[in-house]
Amino acid sequence: MKIEKRFLIKSVRLLFTVLFITLWLSSPALSYPLKFTDSGGNNITIDKNPEGVVSLVPSITEIIFKIGAGDSVKAVTYHDTYPGEAGSKEIVGGFFSPSLKAIESVQPDIVFYSRLQKKVMEKFGSGKHKLINLETDSISNSYKNINLLGKIFNKEENAAGIADEIKNRLKIIEKKVSKIPGSERKRVLRLMGRDPVMTPGDDSFQNEMIRAAGGIPPVLGKKGNIVVITKEEWLKFNTQVIYGCGGDRETAKKFFNRPGWKDVDAVKNGKIFYFPCDLTCRASTNTGYFVSWLSSLIYTDEFSKKENQVLEEKIFKSRRLDLNLDYIKDARILYSHIHDFQNKTLVIDFKKPLSIVSTLEGEREGIKSVGNHYSPPQCWGIGHKSGLKGVRERVYQVIGKSDKNTSFLFTGADMDNLSIKKQKFREMEILALVTAGVKSNAVRMSKDAGRYYEPGTINIILLPNMKLTSRAMARAIISATEAKTAALMDMDIRSSYSSKLHRATGTGTDNIIVVEGEGTRIDSSGGHTKMGELISKSVYEGVQEAIFKQNGLYAGRNIFQRLKERRISIYSLVSSVKCDCMPEKNKTVVALEELLLDPLYTGFIESALALSDDYEKGLLDNLYVYNLQCKSIAEKIAGNKIIELKDLVGTDDIPVVLRSALNALLNGIYFKSR
Repeated sequence: MKIEKRFLIKSVRLLFTVLFITLWLSSPALSYPLKFTDSGGNNITIDKNPEGVVSLVPSITEIIFKIGAGDSVKAVTYHDTYPGEAGSKEIVGGFFSPSLKAIESVQPDIVFYSRLQKKVMEKFGSGKHKLINLETDSISNSYKNINLLGKIFNKEENAAGIADEIKNRLKIIEKKVSKIPGSERKRVLRLMGRDPVMTPGDDSFQNEMIRAAGGIPPVLGKKGNIVVITKEEWLKFNTQVIYGCGGDRETAKKFFNRPGWKDVDAVKNGKIFYFPCDLTCRASTNTGYFVSWLSSLIYTDEFSKKENQVLEEKIFKSRRLDLNLDYIKDARILYSHIHDFQNKTLVIDFKKPLSIVSTLEGEREGIKSVGNHYSPPQCWGIGHKSGLKGVRERVYQVIGKSDKNTSFLFTGADMDNLSIKKQKFREMEILALVTAGVKSNAVRMSKDAGRYYEPGTINIILLPNMKLTSRAMARAIISATEAKTAALMDMDIRSSYSSKLHRATGTGTDNIIVVEGEGTRIDSSGGHTKMGELISKSVYEGVQEAIFKQNGLYAGRNIFQRLKERRISIYSLVSSVKCDCMPEKNKTVVALEELLLDPLYTGFIESALALSDDYEKGLLDNLYVYNLQCKSIAEKIAGNKIIELKDLVGTDDIPVVLRSALNALLNGIYFKSR
């Protein structure tokens, strides 16, 4: 017995030893203490995984979230809008002059900062907060920062995977561009500035990205992130492609109808493109994505030729979805390469043919599969050349489907951002599968003019667990559409066309598929029915979740973001002040940002946003009391009585109510300094 007992004890010890070694080997290697020198030459030691981080640099914020360390971030600037989760963090002001008070209140253990933020260095440089400066001035430097942040947050494997993904995207573009003769390479210029016209310097990473895309950037003999380009230099370079972001559109409007500036190939041929500033202005986790998108617009004709492809067009991965409906044979997202770019397709196969109603194709019978296909931005220009019919044929060919028994929707919203929502009442169920993108083509029906937009799109597929009649399927479209519009209105999603005046009711390319289903026969799905209720609730929740996943927008987003969606920037607002009474505009920008960090003034502007919409719709017309409140707010900021408010807002297209609110803040700042 003693021998058996000793043997048992030894066996248990051996088992625990093996188990410990296995777990230790399979767990991520702990890298602490981690020692390195940052971009400012400071020697940094990290003793443990950071838990309280303030990131004042959008490119660094993006990396931290992408490697899976977003929970460590406590606060960011209002410029940190990607990924969407960053927008839910506490805001400490703008990039150039973040609030020192707001930063200190977070009590961070690490602050990631830029060399441009001198006051941050002065305030926290010798304190208990660890300051880290990681400048990203080249693509190769971005790889170093990604890998270093992987070590800092103990996410090395994730970081290495992100860096490899960027490199692989760039290699594909390099191979595609190598098929284009040097004599056919395009001259490409990044438009920047307001007045004068500006562009990146010769050593800027932005020109490096142009070269990576196969373009030829200008060589002006000037270094720096942003430099002036003269009209003579502009004409001499004669750019064939121009691209910009955000406010660069204003520069184009101002200059591109003037002699000289309008006389280059890009302007004459309409080869002017605009991207999200999150992509153009930083070398970070999306560099490969942006470079490939830029390259596809520069060389749309060349990339549309099959002989120039470098990857086989086929499915290379799939992800199964469990929809748990009796008539569904299989549901999954397929990942394929089409035109050398990753496409993603939601495919739902039925056990037997069913009838459907599609707003894209009408009523169809004998359908074996429905789905939703995502074409990435890199394919949009190519898709325009072939049209929807050509895109559909290409997709069906790659994934092995036939137009005879398949009905798909098409979108520019990423299928990895798919929202699946279920609603149930007793034995009745409905599934809503929703993708949504609203940043580029949201419209206010009855107000906005009809024009073609790039894909953004809200696509909805409805799957009931009962059999809908033709009447019920048609009526379901109304229930779903009303719910979609309610979701957009409740989130204050703005029209891309008339953002200052109107909330959006949808996008210009929305579509719905309603599947008939199987089981108990349902003949109505309107607003007074349980089926209609379930449809509307599932769609409402699905649209809101899909918008957050795709665009990072949610109902409680910060006031800076909501003003930006109305195309009102703090800098432009201050720059447009009518008089010369505020000579120190930078100080006014800082003061205005500080006010908008205060819940009192945030609430005041949020109220003005709601009142403005109602005023523009004619639901209220007497602003006497509201104007008194604006004067009271200005006096509270100023700290003294104001006889008469000045008209300081120089931007003409801001609606009356919102204009009065913003003018109150500016007056408060003005009279406080007197």
